[in-house]
Amino acid sequence: MSKKTNNEAKPKKKIGKKILMALGIIFAVIVVFVCVTTVITVVGDRATMKKAESFETVVNDNAIIPVKDNDGNWTFTTDRDFKILQLTDVHIGGGWMSLKKDSMAINAVAAMVTAEKPDLVVVTGDISYPVPFQAGTFNNKISAKIFAALMEKLGVYWTMTMGNHDTELYSYYSREEIGDLYENGGYKYCLFQKGPDDVDGTGNAVINIKNTDGIITESIFTIDSHSYTDGDFLGIQWKYDNIHENQVAWYCETIDKLNAYNDNIYEKHNIDTKSDIKSLAFFHIPPTEVKESWDKYVENGYKDTEDIKLVYGVAGETGKVVYCGVHDDNLIETMLEKGSTKGVFFGHDHKNNLSFDYKGIRLTYGLSVDYLAYPGIYKLGSQRGCTVITVNSDGEFNCKAENYYQDKYTSLYEKEGVTMQEVTYEGLAGR
Repeated sequence: MSKKTNNEAKPKKKIGKKILMALGIIFAVIVVFVCVTTVITVVGDRATMKKAESFETVVNDNAIIPVKDNDGNWTFTTDRDFKILQLTDVHIGGGWMSLKKDSMAINAVAAMVTAEKPDLVVVTGDISYPVPFQAGTFNNKISAKIFAALMEKLGVYWTMTMGNHDTELYSYYSREEIGDLYENGGYKYCLFQKGPDDVDGTGNAVINIKNTDGIITESIFTIDSHSYTDGDFLGIQWKYDNIHENQVAWYCETIDKLNAYNDNIYEKHNIDTKSDIKSLAFFHIPPTEVKESWDKYVENGYKDTEDIKLVYGVAGETGKVVYCGVHDDNLIETMLEKGSTKGVFFGHDHKNNLSFDYKGIRLTYGLSVDYLAYPGIYKLGSQRGCTVITVNSDGEFNCKAENYYQDKYTSLYEKEGVTMQEVTYEGLAGR
């Protein structure tokens, strides 16, 4: 009996050894894979960073240098029109899988900023895209550094709002840490501020434009629209957050404070004709009023209603079309009550570039840059570009969507990947 038992044990030992050998081989393959991809990422990111630092500095003989006021807010002083360039959803992956598309994205950004020569660039979220199965990394700081290096080399003042992808749950760095990089990373041209500690989110801030009399002619609000909510930690159910109540309260308090400041200046200069502060707001996730506008526009046979008018643009997203926050908030209602903010700019839905007049407030999608996040989007061209916003000296503004595939942009630098002749201008809804 004992001999038979020993004989039976030998095959089991052999099977055990084979399993251990198989596991060892799998582990070795994983180690080799990780090592190789890490080397590719490091070398590739160095090349991308080198490219970001290779562009020529934008020449603007009429540039305005901002300074911080007594409240710590960045302030531009000018009596001329002020030009803002909105970029959104740049989606730099920063990993070994996204190297080519990262290069394409920074090329597009450099070309548009160089051609437009704006006074200020505002990026409405998703500079970073650390999604591992598309980018090949969890490191969201790499892409943030690449973009910051690009803007520093271009020498144009810029700020940004946080998007849902800038800091994923699985990313290496938190919102606070990425915000600290932008604010305290030694970037001369970056005007990003993390904002008050007692207000939800990172990046709630205001930038002011004053005339030479010291009167604020326009205030530019950046607001964190947060990320996912209601247990959708990875965003796979598209449950997006809304602007929080204490952010709306901060917005109201800031408007009141800016109005009080201007009233003092009016009195100082004995100016009888007074006007309330005019302002613009920038954040990532569209407000619920955009979905309301789109739904009512469609219900009315793709025609304007009394309160909702399509100024320009098309809808290219499918399903819900507008992927706004899943709950109601009172930001837009508050803006209507305060009467200050006349333009709201956002991104998030890459194929939408709609601009609605909603009860007197312009709700506008920026054209996206994204080459990476949506499958095959690098071959599509209708949605890619920027939004040019001109603020007049009296605080009034106008905005225009500019498609990337124009000679004034693509002729500046060597074309990479899909050219303007090869890109597909897909048919989108809502024309």
